[in-house]
Amino acid sequence: MPRKILVTNALPYANGDIHLGHLVGYIQGDIWVRFQRMRGNTVHYVCADDTHGTPIMLRAEKEGLTPEQLINRVHGEHLRDFTDFGVAFDNYHSTHSPENRDYAGDIYGKLSRGGLIDTRSIEQYYDPVKEMFLPDRFIKGECPKCGAADQYGDNCEACGAAYAPTELKNPYSAVSGAKPVLKTSEHYFFRLSDDRAVAFLREWTRGTNAAGSRRLQTEAANKMKEWLGEEGENKLSDWDISRDAPYFGFEIPGAPGKYFYVWLDAPIGYLASFRNLADKRGDIAVEDYTDAVRSEAAGTEMVHFIGKDILYFHALFWPAMLKFAGYRTPSQLCVNGFLTVDGAKMSKSRGTFITARSYVEQKLNPEWLRYYFAGKSNGTMEDVDLNLDDMIAKVNSDLVGKFVNIASRCAGFITKRFDGQLGETDVTACSEFAAAWAADSLSSAYEERDYSRALREIMRLADVANQFVNDHKPWELAKQEGQDARLHQVCSTALTMFRDLTRYLKPVLPSLASQVERFLGVPALQWQGDWAPLPAGHKVEAYSHLMTRIERKQIDALLEANRESLAPSTAQPQAKAVAASPQRHAEKQQHTVQAAETTSPHISIDDFTKIDLRIARIVDAQHVEGADKLIRLQLDIGECDEAGNPKPRQVFAGIKSAYDPVTLVGRLTVMVANLAPRKMKFGMSEGMVLAASDPDGTTAGLYILAPDDGATPGMRVK
Repeated sequence: MPRKILVTNALPYANGDIHLGHLVGYIQGDIWVRFQRMRGNTVHYVCADDTHGTPIMLRAEKEGLTPEQLINRVHGEHLRDFTDFGVAFDNYHSTHSPENRDYAGDIYGKLSRGGLIDTRSIEQYYDPVKEMFLPDRFIKGECPKCGAADQYGDNCEACGAAYAPTELKNPYSAVSGAKPVLKTSEHYFFRLSDDRAVAFLREWTRGTNAAGSRRLQTEAANKMKEWLGEEGENKLSDWDISRDAPYFGFEIPGAPGKYFYVWLDAPIGYLASFRNLADKRGDIAVEDYTDAVRSEAAGTEMVHFIGKDILYFHALFWPAMLKFAGYRTPSQLCVNGFLTVDGAKMSKSRGTFITARSYVEQKLNPEWLRYYFAGKSNGTMEDVDLNLDDMIAKVNSDLVGKFVNIASRCAGFITKRFDGQLGETDVTACSEFAAAWAADSLSSAYEERDYSRALREIMRLADVANQFVNDHKPWELAKQEGQDARLHQVCSTALTMFRDLTRYLKPVLPSLASQVERFLGVPALQWQGDWAPLPAGHKVEAYSHLMTRIERKQIDALLEANRESLAPSTAQPQAKAVAASPQRHAEKQQHTVQAAETTSPHISIDDFTKIDLRIARIVDAQHVEGADKLIRLQLDIGECDEAGNPKPRQVFAGIKSAYDPVTLVGRLTVMVANLAPRKMKFGMSEGMVLAASDPDGTTAGLYILAPDDGATPGMRVK
């Protein structure tokens, strides 16, 4: 039976530009929606601007605008950027809307009547210069969990911990820079620590949906287990859902001068945008998707695409709010990682910020980026690393050199020699394409959001098609007398293969697929029915070039357009091996590396070849009890025991301050495989993993190295 799915993307904040880092999650969501529609499923795809909070109020004040004027302008800019990159929402709304006010009031009222709202006096940071209470995100300091500097007052970007602003070390106001003072204020709290909420969340975060899929990816579920604690524990804190005036947002009903915290009404914006869409269309039964009882009877789904930085809010606060207000809870959270640039998170403050607008203004094809991001997306919470040289190579090789090349080498003969009409297809030559269609493995990859796996298989089929063309050389057949029938069949067969490849690439490259559909004269390609070749006699249009290559000068222009935000920081990461011993910590290792560089700036190729660097998959990662800096890794480098069973190596790595072990399992990295084993207090360490860190050797900015897609455990790095 066709599925009925409400799909949402995380709401971008109406306080800045859309940049390439934002687009990772939106492109992943859009690809999945397009695939579902090709399968014949009903999908409603909505999003909205997140518009409330102190940052909006302060920016509007700075620009001499009202908050409403600011968010209206930014709304248009955001929608324009999403549209340019093919992210096609059915409705793009705003959290500053009557629908959102109504839903927020309804949910709050039901939680209050259910005994899940408390009021209590709290001490809150106050800026004595600006004379205002400071929201969490306008207080910065050192993370109380890992010590990372310049972290926000609600959660740490380095280790993912959530905490109260008063727990920050050395706090300061991000508005004025002043040291904040504590003042008492009456606040409203959602009782997340209530036994009812804890019991529900423990079940919900571990469970599956009606389709049998996990609601949360394994990494996310493990993170929830860490935050919730073991059975019998209650590690959750109540959630402060109110803010004091001055504040741009919705006033809490019956509480003058108190406003809903932006994170309460932001996810409610999903429901509000959907309601707004339904009111415009008039043919959608909203409660079939949003009401707890009716949605179960209707068999609908609600799927959220979010970034891992907001997992805490979406996997704890949001489902608990919905559950105890009588609304349906999410069927699935699809959590993506950050976009990194050379291994560091894309961020304006870090000097790695490229806007979506600048990309378009430099005339770069948005579908180049869609393809590159898809090729880096595997359905997990792993970060997507942007390497512009790699993007040039992938697009030019895969899309231009393999995919478009098939049509460009064959279509002209159909038009010039056969009046645009196809001949018979060599069905035997298409056997791998028919088998791929029957196996449905590509649809499984798309369903699981493992787009990298899908694209690898699609490019393998493109290689099959190109080999077919190379073997039969239509350009030579065209010169030989008596070979017209063979030429006709070869070119027609190649275009059937090209049709199939286009169908598989359509969720990723919708604009290019639309051009191909017009050229081939076929209806919109779907992911249904039996495989069949393009029929003999079918007429195609004259071929015109479908996609150009990326030129290096275009990328250089993009970098120049973002030159100010891409200015190098004073501390550039340097590659090094992560210590396998607590005595050889990062700082000492860095000193060793620097000393070696001073003594001998060059090495010979013979020196380098002595180091056996191998691709390794992290098959297990655990905290080491009693060790402050170490994580115990089990690394698969393709070795087996005498019985042929995998034999991973144990390595102790000093990366505990930078990584949660559960986020490492399944990742690929690089290890030194021929380092002499070392007996340690905690066991035998059989190598090192490679990482980069700041020149001062601090582990707060530490990044393990990862190979590009396609690398497999045991490969030699050379």
